[in-house]
Amino acid sequence: MIDVLLGLQWGDEGKGKIVDYLAKDYDIIARFQGGPNAGHTLYVKDEKIVLHTIPSGVFHDNIINVIGNGVVIDPITLEKELESIKSHGVDPTSKILVSDRAHIILPTHRALDKASELAKGKDKIGSTLKGIGPTYMDKTGRNGIRVGDVIKADFKERYNTLKEKHVKLLNQMGFTEDIAAYEKGFFESLAALKSLKVINGEYYLNNAIKAGKRILAEGAQGTMLDIDFGTYPFVTSSNTISAGLCNGLGVPPTMVGKVFGITKAYCTRVGSGPFPTELHDATGDKLRKLGGEFGATTGRPRRCGWLDLVALKYSCMINGVTDLIITKTDVLDDFDTLEVATSYIIDGKATDQFPYEFTTENIKIGYESHAGWGVSMADCRAISDLPQTFMNYRKFIEDYTDVKVSFISNGVAREALIEL
Repeated sequence: MIDVLLGLQWGDEGKGKIVDYLAKDYDIIARFQGGPNAGHTLYVKDEKIVLHTIPSGVFHDNIINVIGNGVVIDPITLEKELESIKSHGVDPTSKILVSDRAHIILPTHRALDKASELAKGKDKIGSTLKGIGPTYMDKTGRNGIRVGDVIKADFKERYNTLKEKHVKLLNQMGFTEDIAAYEKGFFESLAALKSLKVINGEYYLNNAIKAGKRILAEGAQGTMLDIDFGTYPFVTSSNTISAGLCNGLGVPPTMVGKVFGITKAYCTRVGSGPFPTELHDATGDKLRKLGGEFGATTGRPRRCGWLDLVALKYSCMINGVTDLIITKTDVLDDFDTLEVATSYIIDGKATDQFPYEFTTENIKIGYESHAGWGVSMADCRAISDLPQTFMNYRKFIEDYTDVKVSFISNGVAREALIEL
């Protein structure tokens, strides 16, 4: 069987830490979508490490890490990650495998991303400008370059053909930045990509399942950024939900076991897009400060707000979540009262369903108040240590979403995790 772990909000839920914790129970960790716009934060010997492309099991002995076909790879970012891993005494060539079907982010993809976002002006979607969207566009447009192409004799010819197409588009958009400045580092970094073992990912993983290997599929970003079911058009370019692992790794849905869904005890979002429970006041500033809410990839300050249970229940439903995990519970220690969104009011009518058209302007929030716990959650190490007011908060979330909470995270350290 293959289990999956993914985010239920707009990303940044703490997936890296949870994968790192669960990894000991698996033989293989596999990334199935996204690219270097996603940052998974780990703490190895108290040192903060952010992974953008490489699965979060890389620092565990005897675990193979697979970059699946659904991932888009920036060789420059990958090379930097590999160097960081080596500096911690890990040999990546023995632990990281790459699907030959994964697509490559070219220098011109990054330029197209920047040009497109600039052209949108005030309507920009908040892209990280790392070339993700244009790469997925070439993938669906059947123009893309894949990892398997990089090792072919005619790779440079394929590269130049696609580059010329991109340059024409950039000229039409009035974009004049020097592409050559991007290219030098790109071609140098291809050696690092080639140092990894390239595999036929779908055969490798299906054979591993048949052999009884335990696999954990690691999602990037979050459900609310899914291209089909997120807050469109302010979404990413891939399927971030559990169904995406089948396309992103080449495994059948009949092989999917547990679905671990991660939510913060409150909500955050980076970049543009609707966020109905966002707090534009001192409370929002307090959440941001206490939670250290700045993007792991972009460094941008995250927008903060109260927990949105309407969106969370929707995420649990479309992902088929079996195990709910709540992170950053310790951030709410200093709040006497917690507000929780339990309904949307649209055109004067209350609903608990997530709407097709999701905008901050057309949605008003129906809140319920809950007492804070007023003690340090970071000091709790077992379920018996948890304050009753938190247990009430947890029970309310379970009853609303109809999913049991299996873990709570109460700090950044690997051991700051309590199984319920």
